[in-house]
Amino acid sequence: MQNFHPRHFAIVPAAGSGSRMGAVRPKQYLPLLGRPLIHHALSVLCASPDIDKVFVVLSVDDAEWSRHDWSTLGGKLVPLFCGGATRADSVLGGLRAISGEAAQSDWVLVHDAARPCLAPWHIDKLVRELAHDEVGGLLAVPVADTLKRADPQRHVAGTVPRDSLWQAQTPQMFRYVMLRRALQGATDVTDEASAIEAAGLRPRLVQGDATNLKVTYPLDLHLAEWILQNREGARP
Repeated sequence: MQNFHPRHFAIVPAAGSGSRMGAVRPKQYLPLLGRPLIHHALSVLCASPDIDKVFVVLSVDDAEWSRHDWSTLGGKLVPLFCGGATRADSVLGGLRAISGEAAQSDWVLVHDAARPCLAPWHIDKLVRELAHDEVGGLLAVPVADTLKRADPQRHVAGTVPRDSLWQAQTPQMFRYVMLRRALQGATDVTDEASAIEAAGLRPRLVQGDATNLKVTYPLDLHLAEWILQNREGARP
């Protein structure tokens, strides 16, 4: 057992419609710097020396994937047309699809298709800090803003103390068997960490940064473009 090294697989659920963007095509395929939005995160995952394979979980009737060229990302990338109605359904479908390849103790990193500004150091930090953790964990950032609770009329009903509050990001990294069992037993969860928590476990928070933003609204596309352009410009 001392010589055993678990593998790391990435799963990117990409079966959603991205309705809040108000676009005619799914959010993950919107253009960003000349590429589909999802391409940027996939390229970082595929280039990571820590990741053995990258699975993209698409809807069964996805007609957009084949219209783009993914060949530059290399042989690590594998599309799976088994997406479900929810994120949890898609991730669980992906886990079932790779059951013949993944060992129970292998790590699975789940990343949002709508987080195009993933950087190599995000993956590196997550993998290093969780390598010997019994549960696993997720990238997150401490909440910096004052939080307000609203009533039904959008009046302030109270101020929420932000001490100890973190904003969850992705990737979220857990053992294959642990994540699969948690998702099979979870209902109404919005991320993998929630499913693990519902199973009675406590994921570890690994501090990321604000550049790993999620594209939810049209303005977010411009922010992502700025981050990627400036990050590229800062490299030697």
